[in-house]
Amino acid sequence: MQSMRKAYTEILAQIKKGQPSAMLTTIPKDGGKAEKRVFIKQDEVPTLYKEILKEGKPTVIRESDRDIFIEPVQPKDRLIILGGGHIAMPLVKFASEVGFSVTVCDDRPAFANEDRFPHAERVICETFDDCFDKLGVTEFDYVVIITRGHRHDTLCLRKLLDLPETFYLGMIGSKRRVEGVKEMLTEEGYDKDRIQRIFTPIGLSIGAVTPEEISISILAEIIKEKRLGRPEHRPVQCSDLDPEVIQALAGQTSTSCSVVTVMSSKGSVPRGPGAKMIVFPDRTIVGSIGGGCSESEVIWDAMTIIGTGNHLIKHIDLTGDVAESEGMVCGGIMEVLVEDFTID
Repeated sequence: MQSMRKAYTEILAQIKKGQPSAMLTTIPKDGGKAEKRVFIKQDEVPTLYKEILKEGKPTVIRESDRDIFIEPVQPKDRLIILGGGHIAMPLVKFASEVGFSVTVCDDRPAFANEDRFPHAERVICETFDDCFDKLGVTEFDYVVIITRGHRHDTLCLRKLLDLPETFYLGMIGSKRRVEGVKEMLTEEGYDKDRIQRIFTPIGLSIGAVTPEEISISILAEIIKEKRLGRPEHRPVQCSDLDPEVIQALAGQTSTSCSVVTVMSSKGSVPRGPGAKMIVFPDRTIVGSIGGGCSESEVIWDAMTIIGTGNHLIKHIDLTGDVAESEGMVCGGIMEVLVEDFTID
């Protein structure tokens, strides 16, 4: 088993690589310290847990003397925008605000720089012929092709069709021009079915005219596909985990604290399984399990755990009078794990 800090450090490293991982927490029912183990490679995962990890939802397995909490961790959704023109600017901003890690690529220094895209996590100034060596495109990515011209769009599309199929691939352009590109690529021998899955002309049909409106139509289509797309192709994103909390835990070096994790929930609750909150001795917190009574009820318990080496499991009831008295619209039950995080 691993120390908590080492476990979260390994999880963070995988997130930064854009790779999935999983953390297994063994929770003894007679108290004491919950033990953690991180799985990075699929073949390391015990057969019993593989289906759970495939589904992607944090799950609790009940045993006579212990509970086993399995947390799949997927990389943050990455949106790759090929082209740094007028549509890219609002698209980067809006996409970052709804939780995407955004990478922008353009071959013009005046269009590919951090001053132009302060909300992007990465800006690459490179030719469209060479940028894919730096992008490391994966099947989990969302890709938007909005370069300044037909020639560059087609070049990017050819490059992408030679790589693993991304979850979403959209290309801007008129219907007539787009159909011509599809026919040409089919004649060149590219997979016809895969070509037909390209979202083009890009964006939902909402009558968008301005760059801001067009970017909203593109982002709306991406979100629709992410949430309602083909079930067999939908990426696994069932955990309510915040990468920022993982980063804070991995960087924790001196001050003791406690970690609160939502293990399971029923009914309408503010945060789902996987959500985490760090509680420090001075009552400051990082992250959230929902705010209001869902947090105030557990913060005191979390503070009493600090430095003990122990854990506790707490049920937070947000039904009926409890939620109503706090003015909350939720009405469910949350089961949370509270753990001491004292540096070894």
